[in-house]
Amino acid sequence: MTTLHLFRHGQIKANKQGRWNGSTDAPLTWAGRRQAKKTGRYISSLELAFSAAYCSPLERCRHTAEHIATPLGLDIEVVDDLREYAIGEWEDEFFRVLHHDYGFIRKATADHDFRPPGGESLAEVAARMAASLSSIASRHDADEHVIVVSHGACMAVALAKLLNDNPGKWMDYHFANCSHTRLVLSEQTYVDDFNSTSHL
Repeated sequence: MTTLHLFRHGQIKANKQGRWNGSTDAPLTWAGRRQAKKTGRYISSLELAFSAAYCSPLERCRHTAEHIATPLGLDIEVVDDLREYAIGEWEDEFFRVLHHDYGFIRKATADHDFRPPGGESLAEVAARMAASLSSIASRHDADEHVIVVSHGACMAVALAKLLNDNPGKWMDYHFANCSHTRLVLSEQTYVDDFNSTSHL
């Protein structure tokens, strides 16, 4: 049973403003860097032997991963398919506009093949994220602990797919910045300690 320790990146400006950044790159805020440093100290305090670290190619995840993995002496492997749910022309829009004006959440949840203009569908995100996490787990022995740093929306979609076999359940899974979730991939995949932020 390989345990993937899932972390959402630290805070970025769009998180403070209530905007969807998606595949748009952005640095951590001061608060985000502080969250990442606290998370690194927390992980280093655990009596676990972490064997590897993976992250999204976007800057906010790479920098968060550095604070978590570097103190453990781990190299970080960037995995392109761990990137955030891309919504094309609607990126950097306020959540309230996406919800009320564009009906994004409703449309994506009802039709998993719905794509925002220039963006991805929920089904596409679910397929790449579930495959990526399963591939990472397959590279490690059953008793290993592995760090994965990614994004809130795409990880929510992944859990909905892996746990419910229904990416439309993605709104049931909210990841706070630098939260810690343990995903155990086995014949009966399950989550242990979801969205923990006590270390912050």
